[in-house]
Amino acid sequence: MGKRVVLAVMMSAGLAMPAGAQTAPKVAPASAGKAYTPPKTTWGDPDLSGTYTNTSESGTPFERPAEFDGKTLDQITPAELAKAIEQRNQRKVERAPLLGGESGTGAGPIHWFEDYDARNSRPWMVTDPPDGKVPPTTDEAKARAAVVVAKRRGGDSYNTGPFDGPEDLTLYVRCISRGIPGSMMPAIYGNSYQIIQGQGWVGIRYEMVHETRIIPLDGRPHASANIQLDMGDARGHWEGNTLVVETTNFKERSAFRGASSHLKMTERFTAMGPKGIEWSVTLDDPHTWTRPWTFAMTLTHDENQPVYEYACHEGNHGLYDILSAARAEEAKGN
Repeated sequence: MGKRVVLAVMMSAGLAMPAGAQTAPKVAPASAGKAYTPPKTTWGDPDLSGTYTNTSESGTPFERPAEFDGKTLDQITPAELAKAIEQRNQRKVERAPLLGGESGTGAGPIHWFEDYDARNSRPWMVTDPPDGKVPPTTDEAKARAAVVVAKRRGGDSYNTGPFDGPEDLTLYVRCISRGIPGSMMPAIYGNSYQIIQGQGWVGIRYEMVHETRIIPLDGRPHASANIQLDMGDARGHWEGNTLVVETTNFKERSAFRGASSHLKMTERFTAMGPKGIEWSVTLDDPHTWTRPWTFAMTLTHDENQPVYEYACHEGNHGLYDILSAARAEEAKGN
């Protein structure tokens, strides 16, 4: 499935691995030095086009971890980050048998994993609030979450049931969507993204689940609030050399971290150099969080990591077997 299988087949056949297949080069944060001026397209927009990967960001804590309590991002030394990265990678090795090592699910040994030995570019992802923590959720959000838990009747939507129908599994498991920004977040494989530019628009292709966003840049308004989408309705513009994308009209079922359909997401794609982009995301939904908040991640430019086919359900009997097993249990009176 996706790039991971391609790499596994190459390795088992003794073929050379593509350059950068294990780890992508580390890119310093945008604030680390002089502002970079990207090249221009033939029509004059900053040229951000190309293939990017976030494999090297795998394992980066989303929120500030306990080991850095009381510190802000700018207070973490390079030595402290290097030590944290080594510890994160060691934990991956220890967890590998549970994720699919030789004694696990059969997904292969750890050196097949794309995110093995990732070299993170930051200590954690949440940049605002300064404490690196996602703000508290509102009472309204807590009530929505309680409804979801009640529908699951004690199970989760990934592997413990109940499985009355396919709707009881996540959109990701059903190969429908990882949503956005979920589709850009690191996983153990399938972490490539392609930015394609045309005059008046930008497209972003995602390897995992193989979704594509088409982002108009011509100033048109958002679609009617009656139209809701799993990836939302995106509109973009340029602020200097930064691509700013505002997305609204989310379906609640796919909104990030339990957000409501009122979520407004603002992304900023800022080229840090020829090797990378800082992708910053601000989430604003007063129906879910007590204040807007922001996280950021590095996208590494690497044309050796193309977007491979993601045949999510091809030859996949998992969903059918999960549901048929549930029916068999019911027939036995369990």
